[in-house]
Amino acid sequence: MSTLLTRLAAAASFAVAALSAGSAAAQTLDIQTDSYPVTYFAERIAGPAASVTLPVPADRDPSVWSPSIAAIGAYQSADLILLNGANLAAWTTRATLPRAKIFDTSLAFADQYIATTGVTHSHGPEGEHSHPGTASFTWLDFGLAARQAEAIASELSRRVPASAPAFAGAGEALAADLAALDAEAAAIGAAAAGQPLLASHPRYQYLARAYGLDIESVEWESGETPTEEQLAALDALLATHPAKLMIWEAEPSAEAVAALAQRGVASVVFATAANRPAEGDFLAVMEGNLERLRAAFTGL
Repeated sequence: MSTLLTRLAAAASFAVAALSAGSAAAQTLDIQTDSYPVTYFAERIAGPAASVTLPVPADRDPSVWSPSIAAIGAYQSADLILLNGANLAAWTTRATLPRAKIFDTSLAFADQYIATTGVTHSHGPEGEHSHPGTASFTWLDFGLAARQAEAIASELSRRVPASAPAFAGAGEALAADLAALDAEAAAIGAAAAGQPLLASHPRYQYLARAYGLDIESVEWESGETPTEEQLAALDALLATHPAKLMIWEAEPSAEAVAALAQRGVASVVFATAANRPAEGDFLAVMEGNLERLRAAFTGL
């Protein structure tokens, strides 16, 4: 082959390669989410086929966060909007989002949502607000979390059929990890044998139902000192629900730990991972939660 033909062949090969790369890049999905568990599931399943963004700031609660105009614009321009469902992100019912791009990951088991009584209170940068009348943290039932992950894999495969085998394989690996969490949580629930528990915040309804935990919630904020009114309400609750352990979303204040200890109640952190953790990922956070919870029950 002449030098000219060789150069032409090389140029053609380069052009084909560049075209293929451009085509692959064009298929990369821009996904926006409303909570970290959904983000994690999408990242695990999609891999390099998608760019997954959770716009909620790390120190904000996704269930009461409201996006800026710029953030809403990012949602509107995304290829896919993955929502947890169960009324987690109430703002999505008020904002104008393209329906064709929205996928509710828990809609298939909407009949299993847990109804709650809305409570108005104030904490964090959100100020006074009410939690929705539906328990939203569905992923704390790891069986339901697996169904959400399966739904995400199916939706991604529908949108990018060429990558369906890769999505299916990643989804199976994720399902195995979630099944291991489910089995460990079930074992802990069985060991707890119906012991009464407290939760610092009404976040653990799906965890309680799935694993047979008898949890009553109060409204104590992590890091804050409980008030006299809160302590009085706690004493009244303990009279009918004699718990020896309180579950916290984050590290409690020393004053709160001491007040509980005086009443014979130990403290354990079970992070909900509604937002991206400072360290580790969803799987690591949940494994740590279960390890602490098992140790706490052993200590009792």
